[in-house]
Amino acid sequence: MTNRDIEDVVDTSDEWIVQRTGIRQRYVAGEGETTSSLGEAAARAALDNAGLTPADIDLIICATSTPDNTFPATAVNIQNRLGMSHGFAFDVQAVCTGFVYAVTTADAYIRGGLAKRVLVIGAETFSRILDWNDRTTCVLFGDGAGAIVLEASEGEGKTSDRGVLTAHLRSDGSHKDKLFVDGGPSSTGTVGKLRMEGREVFKYAVGMITDVITAAFEATGTTSDDLDWLVPHQANRRIIDGSAKKLNIAPEKVVVTVDLHGNTSAASIPLALAVAAGDGRIKKGDLVMLEAMGGGFTWGAVLLRW
Repeated sequence: MTNRDIEDVVDTSDEWIVQRTGIRQRYVAGEGETTSSLGEAAARAALDNAGLTPADIDLIICATSTPDNTFPATAVNIQNRLGMSHGFAFDVQAVCTGFVYAVTTADAYIRGGLAKRVLVIGAETFSRILDWNDRTTCVLFGDGAGAIVLEASEGEGKTSDRGVLTAHLRSDGSHKDKLFVDGGPSSTGTVGKLRMEGREVFKYAVGMITDVITAAFEATGTTSDDLDWLVPHQANRRIIDGSAKKLNIAPEKVVVTVDLHGNTSAASIPLALAVAAGDGRIKKGDLVMLEAMGGGFTWGAVLLRW
């Protein structure tokens, strides 16, 4: 759905959307598509890319704020769609930071010896919870899914090791009313619609992102000069540019796909990884920073060696 298509839905313009967000188009799930069907497709793509099958996976973690059902977990639905009856699966809900939380959780399970290979998925159908009469929010979000496989391996405890090097997660529930969905099983008994105070979210975003990225650099003794790629949550081009500038990360090191996908919440980072790894930018051995900030507020960063 391009910005021109959006003009037919609400009173807005392509120029306004691009200038304020950098978004040019987004994808909307079709009839019969669900978060689990998108997640399954992403999972199969990741498994094919890794030369693995569902039989090789011990654990599935799906980051999503738009599950197929209140329960069971969407991860369990994806597990079933993949033909798996072994291992275990669960969802992580941290809104736009969901994929960073899920990667961190997978890393902890691997380090703890509870899983050897983990399929980490970010999947969303935000179009189903948008108020299509609210031009301040419906232009921002899209649907999609992406996935990676994390595998246990022995390292030397150095930053040259492959995999997750450090992770830093934060949350502050006092900001709930700035970005939330106005429904839920125990409150209204309805799904609800997304509500956002855009200026308030923007006001906090750059500072929160800088906080966790700086913590990741300090924990590993690395700097922005050592970084090969920053893969941020794709919410708003101005937030991405502002964060990179504040951290002295060169623009050519930043993966930007917000123009292609819009804000796909927990799916945005894995979708950006898929684009940048697929076109050859991200290569084996590259130092990659993942970062996100979302409703709650939640925010976090993961530094990894690809």
